[in-house]
Amino acid sequence: MRQTITLEHAPTGERLYLTTKNKRNTPERLELKKYSPKLRKHVIFKETK
Repeated sequence: MRQTITLEHAPTGERLYLTTKNKRNTPERLELKKYSPKLRKHVIFKETK
């Protein structure tokens, strides 16, 4: 079953992106490179609880 997760960039505290993932296939935390409007570049956003 797919669950909705929030992606956060820890240094700036931005929580901009929502995505879904299958927890059975990927139990570890997701990390994706996304655009940060504050920094105006692509940075790594990590899954939050």
